[in-house]
This record gives sequence, C-alpha cells and structure tokens, in this order.
Amino acid sequence: METFSSIECFVRSAEVGSFAEAARRLSLTPAAVGKSVAKLEARLGVRLFQRSTRSLTLTEAGHLFLGEVSSSLHTIQNAVANLASAEGRPAGTLKVSMGTVFGRLYVVPLLGEFLRRFPAINPDWHFDNRQVDLIAQGFDAAIGGGFELPQGVVARKLTPAHRVLVASAEYLAARPVIVEPDQLKDHDGILIRSPQTGRVRSWQLTSRTQQHNPLALKARMTMSDSEAACATAAQGLGIALVSMPFAVGYLEAGTLQRVLPDWYVDDGNISIYYAEHKLLPGKTRAFVDFIIEQFAERGWVQRFSAV
Repeated sequence: METFSSIECFVRSAEVGSFAEAARRLSLTPAAVGKSVAKLEARLGVRLFQRSTRSLTLTEAGHLFLGEVSSSLHTIQNAVANLASAEGRPAGTLKVSMGTVFGRLYVVPLLGEFLRRFPAINPDWHFDNRQVDLIAQGFDAAIGGGFELPQGVVARKLTPAHRVLVASAEYLAARPVIVEPDQLKDHDGILIRSPQTGRVRSWQLTSRTQQHNPLALKARMTMSDSEAACATAAQGLGIALVSMPFAVGYLEAGTLQRVLPDWYVDDGNISIYYAEHKLLPGKTRAFVDFIIEQFAERGWVQRFSAV
C-alpha cells in the first residue's frame, strides 16, 4: 500500500508539475509528497524528477515510468471509487467545467432531475468560457466546443456548433436588403473575441448548398460573449455573428432575425469531454449518459442546427 501511495504521489506530481499542487489535490503536505516520491526513487534505483527551486521536470526514466503506471493507477482508483459508491449507486464529487452562459441556460436547469436520479453525487460545477486541462486540473468532465482534443481525452458530440448572423428588425428596415455575403462589408458588425486568444477570428460562411464565402462583416464593436452580442444586436446596433444556442431564444421571440438565413458558420461541435479510462468512474459515466440523453430528448440537436 505504501508503494501504491508513492506511485500516486509521483503521478499527480508529474501531471501538475509541482509537489505543492499535487499535495493540495491529495490533501497532503508538500514535504510528505516529496518524501514519498524520494522513497519510490530509492526503491526503483532511478531518479524520476529533475528538481530545482522553480521547476519539477521528468527525467527520461520518469517519462517511461509515467507511461507504464499512469493508466493503471487511474483504473485502480476508478474501480475503488465505483465499489465504494453508496449502495452500488454513482457517488462522489463531480467536477465539471462548462461555458458560463451556456451552462446557465441549458445545463443548470437539468440539475434537479440529475440529482433526483443520482442523489449521492455532489456537483462541483465551474463556469468559464476558457478551455480547461481536464487531467491536470482534476475535472471529471467538461462541456464546450472548438477545443483541441488533448491526448487521453475523449469527446461525445452533443450538437453542431453553428454560428449565425442576426440583427434586429429595426436595423434591417433602415438599410438595403442583404442578399449576398459580400454586401455585409457595408454594415456594422458585432463580433466575438476569443476568450482563449483575445483575438477576433476570421470566419468562413457556408451555405446550405455547401458554397463558401469569407465573412466580410467589419467590426464596429467586439464582445467576448455571444449572449452579450445578441443583447447588443437587439438594440439595433448592428449585425452579430453568434452561436445558435444563444441566438435561438431571441429568434423564437422575434427580437432578432437571421441575416442571410441560407448561410452560417460551421464551428465543429459542442461536445462533452472526459478523460479516457478503461474503467470510467460511475459518477462520470452517469453524468455523460444523462447529458447526451437530455440533449436528444429535448430536441436541442435540431434546435441548435442552423440548417
């Protein structure tokens, strides 16, 4: 058991690059983690880390050892957690990351039903529009779109991530009718700044017949959030390019109208992400299956599609 604990200390330290952060996640002291890793190195007869006052990096032997033991450790931990669940039901703290507004509009309303089914699970939900490192930051799952898929992480598609052009009836009535994408260059654009890079991306419009055209909309203003862009467009201040999950409520209420309704931006998928394990923790499996089920039952796949 002592060796198992030492391996756990080693793996956590390697994942986060710090004895102090590993100690925080393991509810130990940094000294205890460092001592445990030193014992493991003495037992193996090799140095696993290069240590300095500012950094902790794996040696070549450390890289090899991590590749051998990491997945097995997670499998054992998940097996223990599943067996320890309350009366065989999924249990424990469920740490999930999701976009702030998307989570509030579509995931939080599902919480009551989720807890009725799985009362032994304790949600620990984080709302942030930036991509998180699932493994290093200790998340069980994340919901979002447009993320690069790191090694060891899998994604299950929830819905297409389409963006559409919207404006108020008042804005459109005061200007010539827009029938071609090139005509957008003469209009005030409300564009979204990436929370990851801080930049406004260059978008490619796609038509229902799969034609392509660069988005020529000039930036009159920029926002970091699609909901804010919708609210701004509703004031008649310009044409916004926004994600469908945020636009759909305004479109159904008639507050906004689609501009060039046969055109949209294909930004991949909104997915639920989780670490790839041979034995997925019961709490994570329950949450993933529940979210996929709810998106299908509520018709959000079709509702969020721009085509």
